[in-house]
Amino acid sequence: MAYKAILIGATGLIGSNLLSILLNSSHYDEVVILVRRDSGLQHSKLRQHIVNFDDENSYAAFINGHVVFSCLGTTKKHTPEKKQYYKIDHDYPLQMAQLSKKNGVNQFHVVSSIGANKDSSIFYTKTKGELEDDLKALRLQSLHIYQPSMLIGERKGNRAIENLYGAIFKISDPLLIGKLKKYRSVKGAKVAQAMYIKSLEHATGTFTYTSDQINNI
Repeated sequence: MAYKAILIGATGLIGSNLLSILLNSSHYDEVVILVRRDSGLQHSKLRQHIVNFDDENSYAAFINGHVVFSCLGTTKKHTPEKKQYYKIDHDYPLQMAQLSKKNGVNQFHVVSSIGANKDSSIFYTKTKGELEDDLKALRLQSLHIYQPSMLIGERKGNRAIENLYGAIFKISDPLLIGKLKKYRSVKGAKVAQAMYIKSLEHATGTFTYTSDQINNI
């Protein structure tokens, strides 16, 4: 049986890797991506819809299929205004999850972050924590939350600080053992692969995966 996937955040580090996996998978025969501008991508399985994420009516009808993957996110550099940042990292994914439940999509997979906590004093981890709690409150049939630590991999553009951290993690990762393993870096491609693998298992319930678990998957 072949499946249909809906993917948001298809042009980012994790999303672009996941899109490639889905398009080359024999398990998926249709992949829908919702984007703000033309991605320029073409494939026989690919259906691209340019939408306004502030207007739910512009994409609600496209949220139907086997699974929704949310890889949407931003950075302080690209979105310095906190209100807009919160929209992208919290509101949009939550809207997708609400539509998934309404439209009968069985699975919802979302990229969060290590340290996600609604009570955090750090805006980024607080936002992710609030998103996780709000998603859990929806009581989705199958919710998968991925909490990577430092993400490594080829990106569009140059993030000097992340490149520096990437070099540091190559040294520090082997030192993070036991309960500290979850703080090890993880390749964006591995997060994407884990999301794909878990989407084929048809498990019901709420699941959370940290970096060490993602690497093992």
